[in-house]
Amino acid sequence: MNKYIKIVIAALLIIGGLYLMIFTRSLGWGIVVFLLAALPIFLFFKNEYILLAFWQLRKQNMQKAVTYLDHITNYQTQLHKSQYGYFHYLQGLTLAQEHPTKVEPLMKKALEYGLNMKHDRAMATLNLAASAISKGRKQEGQKLLEEAKRLDSAGMMTDQIKMMKDQLKMPTMQKHMHNPNMRQRGGKIR
Repeated sequence: MNKYIKIVIAALLIIGGLYLMIFTRSLGWGIVVFLLAALPIFLFFKNEYILLAFWQLRKQNMQKAVTYLDHITNYQTQLHKSQYGYFHYLQGLTLAQEHPTKVEPLMKKALEYGLNMKHDRAMATLNLAASAISKGRKQEGQKLLEEAKRLDSAGMMTDQIKMMKDQLKMPTMQKHMHNPNMRQRGGKIR
């Protein structure tokens, strides 16, 4: 649903509440209708599909989270500007298991649009670090890991950061892998 339709619904509920309170002298029903007007205003700023996708991610149900995110066909018309970053962030989290190569651009967009919570920014930065490390960009990965560590004030991602730092210390396999079919230098070949 377009975000402005929610504002129109809220305005109609407020007008209805005023009508009930002033013209019909139903003060109680007018207050109830006023309280109902708060729901579309809340959903203007916090989209219902984003909230439902967060709920499903919390329950570790990725398929339903993807289903709720698929209901958002055009994020610019359906979401408030403050929710753009979370839309891309949730898409990146749901794709992280199956398509890790598609996560990096989504997390970059999420950080570009902005994430309100510090631990969300830390998680997005950690995903970017993992992507950089897997592509062989160790310096960028190290810098992103330090930023993720700084953002993780609650210490929720300490184990993941430590594991990725250990991964950075390991030598890359391409430099140290030898071809077993190569002949030994100086050896006799018959």
